Amino acid sequence: MGTPASLTCRETLRDGTPVEIRALRPEDEVGMLAALDQASMQTRQRRFFAPKRHFSDSERAYFMEIDFENHVALVACAEDAGHNVIIGGGRYVVATPGCAEMAFVVIDAWQGRGIGTLLAQHLIALAREAGLTELTAEVMSDNTAMRRVFERLGFSPAAKRDPQTIHLALKLT
Repeated sequence: MGTPASLTCRETLRDGTPVEIRALRPEDEVGMLAALDQASMQTRQRRFFAPKRHFSDSERAYFMEIDFENHVALVACAEDAGHNVIIGGGRYVVATPGCAEMAFVVIDAWQGRGIGTLLAQHLIALAREAGLTELTAEVMSDNTAMRRVFERLGFSPAAKRDPQTIHLALKLT
């Protein structure tokens, strides 16, 4: 698979649409922000657990300063009106030794086509290659589509931290 920072591969969605899954690059900030602008308020709330309209300089820096060891980020790109655009992204961040939290988002127009699953599958493979033993995820309790994606990937409910969210975990060993 190579190093996480050099990851790039072509995938085909269930409907036959080609997409590229690749490592987030420093020059992707504008494209990533444009993708988030296309996401509905509900999608942003489900990803960030708050109705985010704008991102501070420190938030943008956090999302873009990826070391591909403790913070791994991927994007999904597709052709749209003749341009290659970011349509989703996912990441994991190591929280404790051997354990990372994973999250991803897909813009509304592309949801339900398997992009989140592809991003998650690549992140899981990278986490295994990195020697991590567990991935976790926090999902809002009303986000049934995201919960189904995680369940299909083998995540199972773990101890709850908050009544509004479901804590999921996947053992990698």
